[in-house]
Amino acid sequence: MKKQIFLLARSPGIASVLLVIVVLVAAATTLVFPQSGRNQEKTPKGSKTKIRSSTPYPTPSSSATLPKSQSPPKDSPKENSSDQVDESDTVRVISNLVPIPASVVDLKGIAITGLKLEDFELRVDGQLKAISDMTRAETSVRLVMLFDNSGSLDYARDFEKHAARHFFRQVMRRTDEAAIYSIESDSYLAQPLTNDVDLLERTIEGFGKPEGSTSLFDAIIDAAGYLKPYSGRRVMVIVSDGIETTSRNDYETTIQRVLASDCQIFIVQTGLYDGANLRALAAERRMEQISGQTGGAVYVPKTTGELDLAFEQIAADLAHQYVLSYYPGDERRDGRFHNIDLKVRSRKDVRIRARRGYYSPKASNVAVNDW
Repeated sequence: MKKQIFLLARSPGIASVLLVIVVLVAAATTLVFPQSGRNQEKTPKGSKTKIRSSTPYPTPSSSATLPKSQSPPKDSPKENSSDQVDESDTVRVISNLVPIPASVVDLKGIAITGLKLEDFELRVDGQLKAISDMTRAETSVRLVMLFDNSGSLDYARDFEKHAARHFFRQVMRRTDEAAIYSIESDSYLAQPLTNDVDLLERTIEGFGKPEGSTSLFDAIIDAAGYLKPYSGRRVMVIVSDGIETTSRNDYETTIQRVLASDCQIFIVQTGLYDGANLRALAAERRMEQISGQTGGAVYVPKTTGELDLAFEQIAADLAHQYVLSYYPGDERRDGRFHNIDLKVRSRKDVRIRARRGYYSPKASNVAVNDW
């Protein structure tokens, strides 16, 4: 075989043909390799791929992962896998947390501090449950004040404005924010969340002469929905006589919406006096029930001195709260109401005020921030 190739190579015509073939092969090799190098430059080996969910509300089980089209090849080194998803960009969703703000006082009403997680006992629907975490009242507060601008409080207008000013000056801290809703025939958000106390006071002073009916339940539901997306403790302070006249929603719906939004309600019930003909007994009972269900309290000041004391007590309550965390088990996402009973197991000489239950969202409607 080698002899045959040698004889062919000695022939002038055939030698020329072989020479041409060699030149063409060399040229083709030179063209292919540079083109392959340019293709590789489009996807540098060391680049990071950051994946963010394009949906506004990822499901609780979702996390940041690579789409199939961008999955690394099977033979990729394991040490390069961390380059594909930045750990700081991973979305972690906790949607079933039930926060339980709790105020603990002795028999004289003085706040008790220094309690630990193991000092508390939690029962849900009568069953002993584990408390996963406990924080103190340093947690920021998102407050909404419902200011009654209806005609029913025309005679107590100055008293109500004075109450609102005391609220902002005594209760708010630098880390807190507050908003204002106006309770009227058609209640509305008058001032979005802000930490500017002067702006909040100017908003109240800017309200005109009170008139019209009172859609108190609608205002409570709207305010609870407004607070729901925000982190921290959600607190509602209602400055009103509590009289309801024209809301589209009833009392039961209002309680359900408030508990589902994890709002704690304090009520400064103005415009009520000792005269039996002026005292709205039905309104008082409703306000006591709604505040009691959420772990709040009702104050009925009749003088400016009592008004100062009421807001001092609210401020002290928020400043000394324990915030407990509970993660539901079998009852998660069943759409039902579950009773909460919280006690201090280490002491018998105390009174504890906390929410009395919560509504679990239905599984098909669960989204981020449902709890």
